[in-house]
Amino acid sequence: METQRQKKIAGVIQKDIVDILQRAALEGGLQGTIISVSKVSVTTDLSIAKVYLSIFPGKEAPALMEGIQSNRPLIKHELAQRTRHQLRRVPELLFFLDDSLDYIEKIEKSLKGDENPIEDRDLLPKRKKS
Repeated sequence: METQRQKKIAGVIQKDIVDILQRAALEGGLQGTIISVSKVSVTTDLSIAKVYLSIFPGKEAPALMEGIQSNRPLIKHELAQRTRHQLRRVPELLFFLDDSLDYIEKIEKSLKGDENPIEDRDLLPKRKKS
């Protein structure tokens, strides 16, 4: 269970990381790319922050994630500058791609398309009666 302190720090990090990454994408010539932070979770000792990113369009995601990973020290430094009055120590940042939107989209497509398991029962694997 997350403490209030963890939630507060996660909120501060989430707000600033969005600004930092969005500006970096614009400066890197990636107009039209939307980077959002879907979730930030901070460990109980406040040493690590897991940052889950949602990137649109999805085809930009692998290259962008690679750039973000290689620039982690710079991102952490920028975050430290912005949060110096709120955080004593900036946690180590770990970035993950949040692909839940893609997952939802695939489910919607399969329900709207020809492969609707609700209407075509043969698409579902048969269960053995025990």
